[in-house]
Amino acid sequence: MDSDLGVNRRNKARIAATASAFVLACHTLPATAQEPAPAPCTEDAMIVFDASGSMSSGDWGHAHENAANSRIDLVRAALQTILPNVTRFRRVGLMTYGPTPVPSLFNQCDNIALNLRPAPNAAAPIMASVQSLVPVGGTPLTRAVQQSADVLDFRRKPGLIVVLTDGWDTCGGSPCRVGQELHAAAAQLTVHVIGLKAKGLSRSDEDRLVGTRCLAEHNGGLYLAPETTEELIAALETTLGCPKLSQLLGPEGGDAGGKVVAIGTPEQVAKISQSYTGAGR
Repeated sequence: MDSDLGVNRRNKARIAATASAFVLACHTLPATAQEPAPAPCTEDAMIVFDASGSMSSGDWGHAHENAANSRIDLVRAALQTILPNVTRFRRVGLMTYGPTPVPSLFNQCDNIALNLRPAPNAAAPIMASVQSLVPVGGTPLTRAVQQSADVLDFRRKPGLIVVLTDGWDTCGGSPCRVGQELHAAAAQLTVHVIGLKAKGLSRSDEDRLVGTRCLAEHNGGLYLAPETTEELIAALETTLGCPKLSQLLGPEGGDAGGKVVAIGTPEQVAKISQSYTGAGR
């Protein structure tokens, strides 16, 4: 039993260290200082899941592990890891785009589906929907975010949207304009974007991919670009899970005036005695 507890503690420390190190290393876009932050995990959340045709490719990130798996399979595995815990504390829903429900009416820009409204303990139905998806079609990313905001009743209630995508809007949407419009109309909406950077993109395509961060920039969120499965899990844990980013910096973190005690790889952070997930704990 003591051995099992030790393994569990080390696993939890590794995940926490990965999340802290990854977020601190990425380009993040925090909310403005004037806007009050919502209490952790009290707002409903929507996952916007990219199931467009490009998600069937396997050329993502820099890790050798990614070459043999499609992007959608890697995202499925990451969600399977974090959702059981996250959905214990937060109502989560799912919006997908890519496959069309009626193939005879195929339209690459009308392929948005509300799979699940925010619900408690939603890991199983979300994974069932995600596992059934076959990547195909275009990328109406911006409209999917707008529809998710409406599902959250964002004009009246706080809400959270996490976008998982490997591309950019190919259906004429403007992430920057819509990001501003959502912010202006929202009671309190946070939008995070997790962008899977594909290999071999041209400079202009990379600019379009990063352009989706406008949605996060205007709505107090983070734009994260993981390149390994471990980083993807950390990004999902950071954006969907509890505690919030400020709490990842330590028990005295964020608004309480804490400080960063370690930056580096999970292995490096784990050796820092001052870290709450490190060697001294």
